[in-house]
Amino acid sequence: MYALRHAVGTDPGQRREANEDSVFFSERLYAVADGMGGHAYGEVASSIAVAVLAELDVDADDPLSALAGATREIAVRLTDLAEENFDMRGMGTTLTALLWDGERFAVGHIGDSRCYLVRDGELTQITRDHTMVQALVDEGRMAAEQAAEHPGRSMLMRALQAGSAHDPDLFFQDVEAGDRYLICSDGLSDVVTAEEIAELLTADPDGDQTVRALIAAANARGGPDNITCVLVDVVPAGNASWLPTWLQP
Repeated sequence: MYALRHAVGTDPGQRREANEDSVFFSERLYAVADGMGGHAYGEVASSIAVAVLAELDVDADDPLSALAGATREIAVRLTDLAEENFDMRGMGTTLTALLWDGERFAVGHIGDSRCYLVRDGELTQITRDHTMVQALVDEGRMAAEQAAEHPGRSMLMRALQAGSAHDPDLFFQDVEAGDRYLICSDGLSDVVTAEEIAELLTADPDGDQTVRALIAAANARGGPDNITCVLVDVVPAGNASWLPTWLQP
Protein backbone atom coordinates (compact mmCIF):
# COMPACT_ATOMS: atom_id res chain seq x y z
CA MET A 1 0.00 0.00 0.00
CA TYR A 2 1.04 3.58 -0.62
CA ALA A 3 0.72 7.02 0.93
CA LEU A 4 1.06 10.45 -0.67
CA ARG A 5 3.03 13.57 0.21
CA HIS A 6 2.40 16.83 -1.59
CA ALA A 7 3.72 20.36 -1.98
CA VAL A 8 2.07 23.27 -3.77
CA GLY A 9 3.13 26.68 -5.03
CA THR A 10 1.81 29.38 -7.34
CA ASP A 11 3.24 32.70 -8.48
CA PRO A 12 2.00 35.43 -10.85
CA GLY A 13 5.37 35.56 -12.61
CA GLN A 14 7.22 38.70 -13.66
CA ARG A 15 4.92 40.16 -16.31
CA ARG A 16 1.34 39.50 -15.21
CA GLU A 17 -0.53 41.67 -12.73
CA ALA A 18 -2.99 38.93 -11.85
CA ASN A 19 -2.68 35.19 -11.36
CA GLU A 20 -5.21 33.37 -13.57
CA ASP A 21 -4.01 29.94 -12.42
CA SER A 22 -5.99 28.09 -9.78
CA VAL A 23 -4.92 25.05 -7.82
CA PHE A 24 -6.78 22.37 -5.88
CA PHE A 25 -5.31 19.85 -3.48
CA SER A 26 -6.61 17.48 -0.85
CA GLU A 27 -5.52 14.10 0.50
CA ARG A 28 -6.62 12.38 -2.74
CA LEU A 29 -7.23 14.97 -5.44
CA TYR A 30 -4.68 17.32 -7.01
CA ALA A 31 -5.26 19.70 -9.91
CA VAL A 32 -4.04 22.75 -11.79
CA ALA A 33 -6.32 24.96 -13.90
CA ASP A 34 -4.85 27.70 -16.10
CA GLY A 35 -7.49 30.28 -17.00
CA MET A 36 -7.75 32.18 -20.26
CA GLY A 37 -9.98 34.87 -21.65
CA GLY A 38 -8.33 38.15 -20.75
CA HIS A 39 -9.04 40.70 -18.02
CA ALA A 40 -10.21 38.86 -14.90
CA TYR A 41 -12.15 36.21 -16.79
CA GLY A 42 -9.36 33.66 -16.92
CA GLU A 43 -9.20 33.78 -13.16
CA VAL A 44 -12.97 33.32 -13.01
CA ALA A 45 -12.81 30.29 -15.31
CA SER A 46 -10.03 28.53 -13.41
CA SER A 47 -11.73 29.30 -10.09
CA ILE A 48 -14.92 27.67 -11.36
CA ALA A 49 -12.91 24.59 -12.30
CA VAL A 50 -11.47 24.12 -8.81
CA ALA A 51 -14.83 24.93 -7.20
CA VAL A 52 -16.38 22.04 -9.12
CA LEU A 53 -13.49 19.76 -8.11
CA ALA A 54 -14.08 20.69 -4.48
CA GLU A 55 -17.55 19.12 -4.85
CA LEU A 56 -16.23 15.93 -6.46
CA ASP A 57 -16.98 12.59 -4.81
CA VAL A 58 -13.45 11.27 -4.34
CA ASP A 59 -14.87 7.92 -3.20
CA ALA A 60 -16.72 7.30 -6.46
CA ASP A 61 -16.60 3.71 -7.71
CA ASP A 62 -15.52 4.94 -11.15
CA PRO A 63 -13.01 7.78 -10.68
CA LEU A 64 -12.58 8.36 -14.42
CA SER A 65 -16.32 8.89 -14.80
CA ALA A 66 -16.22 11.22 -11.80
CA LEU A 67 -13.54 13.33 -13.47
CA ALA A 68 -15.44 13.29 -16.77
CA GLY A 69 -18.57 14.47 -14.96
CA ALA A 70 -16.61 17.27 -13.29
CA THR A 71 -15.31 18.55 -16.64
CA ARG A 72 -18.83 18.55 -18.06
CA GLU A 73 -20.09 20.51 -15.06
CA ILE A 74 -17.27 23.04 -15.44
CA ALA A 75 -18.21 23.59 -19.09
CA VAL A 76 -21.88 24.03 -18.15
CA ARG A 77 -21.07 26.62 -15.50
CA LEU A 78 -18.77 28.53 -17.86
CA THR A 79 -21.45 28.55 -20.55
CA ASP A 80 -24.12 29.71 -18.11
CA LEU A 81 -21.93 32.63 -17.01
CA ALA A 82 -21.08 33.58 -20.59
CA GLU A 83 -24.76 33.66 -21.50
CA GLU A 84 -25.29 36.17 -18.70
CA ASN A 85 -22.25 38.30 -19.59
CA PHE A 86 -21.23 38.78 -23.22
CA ASP A 87 -17.66 39.77 -22.28
CA MET A 88 -17.11 36.32 -20.76
CA ARG A 89 -17.81 34.38 -23.94
CA GLY A 90 -14.14 33.77 -24.69
CA MET A 91 -13.16 32.57 -21.24
CA GLY A 92 -12.01 29.06 -20.51
CA THR A 93 -9.48 27.01 -18.63
CA THR A 94 -7.15 24.08 -18.91
CA LEU A 95 -7.43 21.33 -16.33
CA THR A 96 -5.01 18.61 -15.29
CA ALA A 97 -6.07 16.49 -12.33
CA LEU A 98 -4.90 13.41 -10.44
CA LEU A 99 -7.48 11.50 -8.38
CA TRP A 100 -6.07 8.82 -6.05
CA ASP A 101 -8.10 5.65 -5.55
CA GLY A 102 -5.73 4.11 -3.00
CA GLU A 103 -3.70 2.12 -5.54
CA ARG A 104 -3.33 4.30 -8.65
CA PHE A 105 -4.21 7.69 -10.09
CA ALA A 106 -7.13 8.48 -12.34
CA VAL A 107 -5.94 11.26 -14.65
CA GLY A 108 -8.15 13.87 -16.27
CA HIS A 109 -6.49 16.29 -18.68
CA ILE A 110 -7.50 18.94 -21.19
CA GLY A 111 -5.40 21.83 -22.48
CA ASP A 112 -1.68 22.47 -22.15
CA SER A 113 -1.03 22.28 -18.45
CA ARG A 114 1.08 19.18 -17.90
CA CYS A 115 1.69 16.22 -15.63
CA TYR A 116 5.20 14.83 -15.43
CA LEU A 117 6.39 11.66 -13.71
CA VAL A 118 9.84 10.98 -12.32
CA ARG A 119 10.42 7.24 -11.87
CA ASP A 120 13.85 5.82 -11.05
CA GLY A 121 15.26 9.28 -11.72
CA GLU A 122 13.87 9.48 -15.27
CA LEU A 123 11.36 12.14 -16.37
CA THR A 124 8.30 11.33 -18.51
CA GLN A 125 5.46 13.62 -19.59
CA ILE A 126 2.34 11.54 -19.04
CA THR A 127 -0.13 14.05 -20.50
CA ARG A 128 -0.31 15.28 -24.09
CA ASP A 129 -0.65 18.97 -24.90
CA HIS A 130 -3.86 19.82 -26.76
CA THR A 131 -2.18 22.44 -28.93
CA MET A 132 -1.86 23.04 -32.64
CA VAL A 133 1.91 22.55 -32.62
CA GLN A 134 1.61 19.24 -30.71
CA ALA A 135 -0.84 18.04 -33.34
CA LEU A 136 1.72 18.94 -36.01
CA VAL A 137 4.40 17.02 -34.10
CA ASP A 138 2.10 14.00 -33.79
CA GLU A 139 1.47 14.10 -37.55
CA GLY A 140 5.20 14.26 -38.28
CA ARG A 141 4.92 17.75 -39.77
CA MET A 142 7.02 19.49 -37.12
CA ALA A 143 9.99 18.44 -35.01
CA ALA A 144 9.58 18.52 -31.24
CA GLU A 145 12.52 20.94 -31.05
CA GLN A 146 10.72 23.34 -33.40
CA ALA A 147 7.50 23.03 -31.44
CA ALA A 148 9.26 24.05 -28.23
CA GLU A 149 10.28 27.36 -29.82
CA HIS A 150 7.22 27.99 -31.99
CA PRO A 151 5.55 31.38 -31.24
CA GLY A 152 2.11 29.74 -31.47
CA ARG A 153 2.90 26.83 -29.14
CA SER A 154 0.21 27.91 -26.68
CA MET A 155 -2.60 27.92 -29.27
CA LEU A 156 -5.07 25.45 -27.79
CA MET A 157 -7.19 23.03 -29.78
CA ARG A 158 -9.04 21.73 -26.72
CA ALA A 159 -9.92 23.36 -23.41
CA LEU A 160 -12.86 23.75 -21.06
CA GLN A 161 -14.53 26.78 -22.57
CA ALA A 162 -17.86 28.57 -22.53
CA GLY A 163 -20.02 27.34 -25.37
CA SER A 164 -17.85 24.36 -26.31
CA ALA A 165 -17.90 20.68 -25.41
CA HIS A 166 -14.44 19.15 -25.68
CA ASP A 167 -13.81 15.87 -23.89
CA PRO A 168 -10.75 15.46 -21.65
CA ASP A 169 -8.18 12.71 -21.90
CA LEU A 170 -9.01 10.15 -19.20
CA PHE A 171 -6.77 7.28 -18.15
CA PHE A 172 -5.36 5.39 -15.17
CA GLN A 173 -1.75 5.81 -14.11
CA ASP A 174 -0.20 2.92 -12.18
CA VAL A 175 2.24 3.94 -9.48
CA GLU A 176 5.36 2.67 -7.81
CA ALA A 177 6.92 3.65 -4.49
CA GLY A 178 9.29 6.51 -5.22
CA ASP A 179 7.22 8.04 -8.02
CA ARG A 180 7.27 11.83 -8.04
CA TYR A 181 4.49 13.57 -9.99
CA LEU A 182 4.45 17.22 -11.03
CA ILE A 183 1.34 19.00 -12.32
CA CYS A 184 2.20 22.43 -13.68
CA SER A 185 0.81 25.26 -15.77
CA ASP A 186 2.57 26.27 -18.96
CA GLY A 187 4.12 29.21 -17.13
CA LEU A 188 6.70 26.65 -16.07
CA SER A 189 6.92 24.29 -19.04
CA ASP A 190 7.02 27.05 -21.68
CA VAL A 191 10.24 28.56 -20.35
CA VAL A 192 11.98 25.78 -18.38
CA THR A 193 13.12 22.83 -20.47
CA ALA A 194 12.21 19.24 -19.67
CA GLU A 195 15.87 18.57 -18.91
CA GLU A 196 15.95 21.41 -16.38
CA ILE A 197 12.66 20.31 -14.84
CA ALA A 198 14.06 16.78 -14.47
CA GLU A 199 17.20 18.13 -12.80
CA LEU A 200 15.20 20.17 -10.30
CA LEU A 201 12.77 17.35 -9.53
CA THR A 202 15.61 14.95 -8.74
CA ALA A 203 17.82 17.39 -6.83
CA ASP A 204 16.02 17.67 -3.48
CA PRO A 205 13.78 15.25 -1.54
CA ASP A 206 11.98 18.19 0.08
CA GLY A 207 8.85 18.85 -1.96
CA ASP A 208 8.37 22.43 -0.78
CA GLN A 209 11.96 23.33 -1.65
CA THR A 210 11.56 21.68 -5.05
CA VAL A 211 8.40 23.65 -5.85
CA ARG A 212 10.13 26.89 -4.88
CA ALA A 213 13.09 26.00 -7.09
CA LEU A 214 10.82 25.29 -10.07
CA ILE A 215 9.01 28.62 -9.70
CA ALA A 216 12.32 30.45 -9.27
CA ALA A 217 13.63 28.83 -12.46
CA ALA A 218 10.60 30.06 -14.45
CA ASN A 219 10.97 33.56 -13.04
CA ALA A 220 14.67 33.53 -13.85
CA ARG A 221 13.65 32.98 -17.50
CA GLY A 222 11.57 36.14 -17.37
CA GLY A 223 8.42 34.72 -15.77
CA PRO A 224 6.22 35.69 -18.74
CA ASP A 225 3.17 33.84 -17.40
CA ASN A 226 1.65 32.65 -14.14
CA ILE A 227 3.45 29.66 -12.65
CA THR A 228 1.75 26.91 -10.65
CA CYS A 229 3.22 23.62 -9.46
CA VAL A 230 1.72 20.70 -7.54
CA LEU A 231 4.21 18.00 -6.55
CA VAL A 232 3.04 14.59 -5.29
CA ASP A 233 5.37 11.90 -3.94
CA VAL A 234 4.24 8.27 -3.64
CA VAL A 235 5.73 6.55 -0.58
CA PRO A 236 5.16 3.27 1.27
CA ALA A 237 2.24 3.55 3.70
CA GLY A 238 3.32 4.10 7.26
CA ASN A 239 6.79 5.38 6.33
CA ALA A 240 6.42 9.10 5.69
CA SER A 241 10.18 9.74 5.79
CA TRP A 242 11.01 7.07 3.17
CA LEU A 243 13.02 8.19 0.13
CA PRO A 244 13.77 6.34 -3.12
CA THR A 245 17.45 5.72 -3.81
CA TRP A 246 17.58 8.42 -6.48
CA LEU A 247 16.49 11.05 -3.95
CA GLN A 248 18.66 9.94 -1.05
CA PRO A 249 21.46 12.37 -0.11
